[in-house]
Amino acid sequence: MRGVGAGENARGRRRGRWAAGLAAAVVWAGLPAAAPGAAAPPVLPDVHVEDGRFVDDAGRTVLLHGVNNVDKEPPYVEPGDGFTLTAEDAELLARHGFNVVRLGVAFDGLMPTRGVVDTAYLDRVAAVVDTLAAHGIYTLIDHHQDGLSKIWGGNGFPEWSLRSRPGALEPNPGFPLYYLMPSMNRGWDEVWHNSNGVLDQLGVALGALAARLEGRPGMLGIELMNEPWPGSAFLSCFPNGCPGFDAVYQAAMQRLTDAVRARAADLMVFWEPNVTWNETMPTNLGRNPPITAPDIGFAPHDYCIPSQLAIYLGLPEGLRALCGVQQDKTWGNIDAFTRRTGIPTLVTEFGDGDATVLRNTLVRADDRFIGWMYWHYSSRFGAGGPRPDPFDGDLGRELVRTYPRATAGVPGRMVFDPADGDFAYRYTPGPAAATTEIYVSDLHYPDGYRVRVEGGTVTSAPGARVVTVRAAASTPVSVYVNRPDSPGVPVPEGPVGTGSAGGGSSESGSAGTGSGDAGSADPGSAATGSAGSS
Repeated sequence: MRGVGAGENARGRRRGRWAAGLAAAVVWAGLPAAAPGAAAPPVLPDVHVEDGRFVDDAGRTVLLHGVNNVDKEPPYVEPGDGFTLTAEDAELLARHGFNVVRLGVAFDGLMPTRGVVDTAYLDRVAAVVDTLAAHGIYTLIDHHQDGLSKIWGGNGFPEWSLRSRPGALEPNPGFPLYYLMPSMNRGWDEVWHNSNGVLDQLGVALGALAARLEGRPGMLGIELMNEPWPGSAFLSCFPNGCPGFDAVYQAAMQRLTDAVRARAADLMVFWEPNVTWNETMPTNLGRNPPITAPDIGFAPHDYCIPSQLAIYLGLPEGLRALCGVQQDKTWGNIDAFTRRTGIPTLVTEFGDGDATVLRNTLVRADDRFIGWMYWHYSSRFGAGGPRPDPFDGDLGRELVRTYPRATAGVPGRMVFDPADGDFAYRYTPGPAAATTEIYVSDLHYPDGYRVRVEGGTVTSAPGARVVTVRAAASTPVSVYVNRPDSPGVPVPEGPVGTGSAGGGSSESGSAGTGSGDAGSADPGSAATGSAGSS
C-alpha cells in the first residue's frame, strides 16, 4: 500500500534446548538497550507457530507491535539515505515499545538480472536485521510490490521477468486504478501460471535471501508477497471471494514456501490473502486443499476503502464514517480464516495516516490478541535528519501502548485506554517457568505508573519500562497498570476473540487493592514507580 505515515519523507524447528530458550527469554526482559560501551545484547528468543499462536522458545505467547519500513526506489536499503533504519531509529522504536519491523525487499533488487542474485543487497538487508535485533526488535521480511512492476509505473517484479507490456494507446490511471489495466492483468496471469519461469526465479531470489538471514537473531520470517492481485480473474472475486483463483494462488504460495524452506528449513513464512481482501472479499486459502506446512502465519491488511478513496482520489473525507462497518467485515473474515485453519494472524499493514482507521484496527486487534505493523515509518536520521519524533503527537498516543509482549501462558482479555494509559489484562498461566513481560508506554504516565497483580508477583524493579510478572499458581493472573491518580479499568468480561491467541480465559476476577513492593510482592501485589526510559 502506498501512502505517507509516521516519519515518512516524500522448526525440525530451531528451538534449542528449553533451558536455552528460557535464558533468552530472561535476557530479553532487559532489552532495550545496552548502555554505551556495554557488551552486545543477548539473542532474542526464537519465535515459531504452536497451537495457533506465535510462541517463543520459553513457551510464551508473543504479541508483536511494530511498523513498516519499505524502500520502493533503487538503490534499495542504503544506510544513511534518510529512509533506511539506523541504530538511532531502532533505539527510538524500542523505547516506544515496538518489537517488530516489516522490512521491505524488492524482487528487482534481489535479482536485477535473470538468475543472478545481488549479494550486496542481501548484505545490506542483513545489516538492518542485525541493527534491529541489537535493540530487541524482530524483523519480518516483506517481499513488496505495488502495481507489479515499473513497467506500469509500479514497483516489484523486474522487467525481464514479464512479457506483457502496456498497449500504445492503453491509458494508465496510476495507483490504485492501474490494477484494472488489461496489460497488467496479463502480467499477473504470467506470475500465477509461472510463465517465463517467473515464480521459479522469485523462489530462487527469496531462497537466497532466506539462506542469508536464517539463524540471525531477531529474524522472524518472510512474507512471500505484498498485496497480490488476481490478474484477469479479479472479477470472479466479487462479491463473495474467488475459490477458483485462491486455489491457484495457494499453489503459488506453496511453491514459494517450498523454495524458501529448501534453503532455510526453520524460517517462518507468512501468506497474505489476495488483495481483494481490502475490499472485504473473504479468502479461501486453506479451504481446498488445507494448509499443512508448519510455521505458516496469516498476514492480512486492514484498510478502509472509503478512507483510501479520500486519500488517493480526493473524494469527500466524510466517507470515512463508513470505515467501522467495513473493518468489522474485514475482522470477521480474519475470524473465519482462523476458525477454518488454526493459523495465527499478524496484521502487516494498517493505518496509512488515517486516525479513524488506526483506532478501529487497534481496538479490534486488542480484542483478539493479534499483533500488527503500522504503515509507515521512515528513518528520522541520516540525510536531512534528525527529524521530529513522529510518535510525540496524537498518532503516538494510539500506537505506543502498554501491552503484554510475552505471556507465560494462554492470553485472555485485555484493554488499553490511550486517553489516560489505563491497562488491564488477564491470562491463564502455562507450565513454563518464564515470566510474563508487559511493556509500559513511555508516553502515557508523566508522573509514573502503578502496577497491581492478582494471582502473581511483580518481579521487575519499580518504574521498569518492562514489568515482569510470575504466576503464583495455575489460576488466572490479572495485571493492572495505570497512573497513580487513576482508579484504573477492569479486565473485560468473556473470552478473547477468535484471533491468534487461540482461546483464553473467560474467568473474571475482582480487582482488589493489594499492597506490597515490586520484586517481592505476594499475589494481589501492587507497586508504583516512575517509568523512565531504559
